[in-house]
Formats: sequence, C-alpha cells, structure tokens
Amino acid sequence: MSLPQTPASLGFRLPAESEPHEATWVAWPHNRTDWPGRFGPIPWVYADIVRKLTSGEKARILVNSATHQSRARRLLERVGVDFTQVEFLRIATNRGWTRDYGPMFVRRPSGAGHRPGEVAIVRFRFNAWAKYPDWQLDDRVAERGARALGQRLFVARYKGRRIVLEGGAIDVNGRGSLIATEECLLDPAVQARNSGINRAEMVSIFQEFLGVKNVLWLGRGIAGDDTHGHVDDFCRFTGPRAAVLCQETNPRDINYRPLEENRERLEGMRLEDGSRLEVARLPMPEPIYFGGRRLPASYANFYIANAAVLVPTFNDAKDRLALGILAELFPDRPVVGIHSLDLVWGLGTLHCMTQQQPAV
Repeated sequence: MSLPQTPASLGFRLPAESEPHEATWVAWPHNRTDWPGRFGPIPWVYADIVRKLTSGEKARILVNSATHQSRARRLLERVGVDFTQVEFLRIATNRGWTRDYGPMFVRRPSGAGHRPGEVAIVRFRFNAWAKYPDWQLDDRVAERGARALGQRLFVARYKGRRIVLEGGAIDVNGRGSLIATEECLLDPAVQARNSGINRAEMVSIFQEFLGVKNVLWLGRGIAGDDTHGHVDDFCRFTGPRAAVLCQETNPRDINYRPLEENRERLEGMRLEDGSRLEVARLPMPEPIYFGGRRLPASYANFYIANAAVLVPTFNDAKDRLALGILAELFPDRPVVGIHSLDLVWGLGTLHCMTQQQPAV
C-alpha cells in the first residue's frame, strides 16, 4: 500500500511572512468575552488595520452572517477602505484570532514540465489552545476556506492521529528553519496539544507538512500569554538569516530570565545552511495589567504585510524605540504603529488577528 502524499513530498513549503501575499485573512470580531468590558473600540481597530492592509493586498474577511457582514461593511466604509481589495467569506468563527486557526498556506513554485506554481492549505486541528470549550467553528475554518477558494487541502496526521498546531506557535524564515517553544509544543501537562508526541516526532511533522528542515527550539514564552508559550509574542524572523528577540532590561521582571535564556539558546543555534542567526534585540513595553492580570503586550507581535509592517504600540516611552529598530530591519516597507492598548485586552494583538495567504 502506498503512503499518502505529504506537502513536502510534493514540493510545498511554508513561506516566510515577508514573502509576497495575495491576501491577509481577518475574522471580523464578535465575541465580546474576548475583550471583557472593552469590546466597543475593537471593531474600529480592526477597520483601521484592514484599511492599511488593503493598500498592498486583498483582505479576506470572515463573517458569521449577513448581519455581521453588514456591520463590518458599514464600519469599513466610514474609515475609507478600498472595497475593490476586500472579499467577505461567510465562514463562522468562535473568536477573532485568525492566526491560530486560520488556513496555514503552503506553496510550491513552478517546476519541471512547466508545472504551474500552486498554493495549498494544511489543515491542523485547533482546540482553543487546549484551554477553552468553544472552538468547534474555528476548527473548521481551514477546510471551509479551502473549499471557498477551490484549493488543495492536506490534513495533518501522524500515525493516523490528527495534529494540533496554532499559527502563533511557530515562525519560519521560508528557507527551511522554524522557531518554536518547548513550553507550548512539548509540555506534557499544561495545555498539552499533542499528548504523547515527543520532540523528534514534532520535527518530523514540521518536515512533512511544512517543508521544514531545521527546528530552533526555544524555552518559555512571556508572562500573560494564555497560549502557554507562543513564539510570536517574543521572537520572530525578520529575514532568511535574521530574527528579532525581545529583551527585558529589568532583572526583577518575570520576563527577564526566560528571555535571557532564549538569547543564550539562539546564540548557539545554526540555520538550515549551517550559518549563524543574526539576532537583533527589541525592547519590552512596561507591564500592562487588567483586573490584576498581566497582559502579553509585546512589540514582537507585529505583522509583515505587503505594503507595511504593522507594529502594536502601547502609549509607552519605548514605542518609538521599537518602531525605529524594526524600521532598520525592514528597509523595504514602512513600519507603522497601531495603537493596541484595547486590542491586547483580548490577550493578543496584530499578528494574532491576521493570517497571510501567499501569492502563487
């Protein structure tokens, strides 16, 4: 019996976020419990982000109903969005964090025999970060998106078992290297995604379904992150051989030691070609609390769009410093700050709410 074909065996890989997009996927917000007591400004924040995205690519917006779409459209009209760059998809969601449950797009270039380039979707399971009970609609978004676009769908399985993976748990350089944390993907007890699957098996899954050759394992994530260690809150690729890592300068802060330990790990790591990773440091904003709980405010949760790099800002003295550092790392596109004090009330910001669809 022949083995099922995997994306990697057919020449697909997960592109870097900085590679050209056809579109960015965004799920229009509707779940008020995600922003308790502060939902009011959230649709306006989403509208401003869509306006900036559509200057360089399409925005594919997921809506639950005709009424939901009508509300979104009215708000987008008021902020001056170019509707030739907007497409609504009637795909119901539980929450607005599209990064984690949205389609994970892989791409293969044109090849021998004039084979055309192709984008396909890898369908991982989503179970609300192994924490919340309402995830069933979100878990179907990838397959419904593949059907809406008429794209090939690969279901991620290992030894017959469906694999859980969120988009915010990984970041790639598009050349074969992937960053992830042990806290998120290998913890056997706390918010365990794939109980019983070990490090070597996770690497094999990345290789077969995302075309990854090399995994850089970091330790723990930042305080306040209820995903239990998503890497997109503190370490991101900024190029094929470059990354940015958050730095906490206050040794009494809870994030100081985990971030320093991750720095030490990165310094000894190599990329897929054996070269060293160039690591720039990005400051952490001052701690932000809600109801006595620390929020995962971080400048590393930026989103690399075609026409801009959108960066969360927090009315913090370090906002300008973070924007300046990222402007030097992304000289090919403007770096734009997005006020995110309201957004981070939902325990995520710009990268968490977006998912890129690469151009063919």
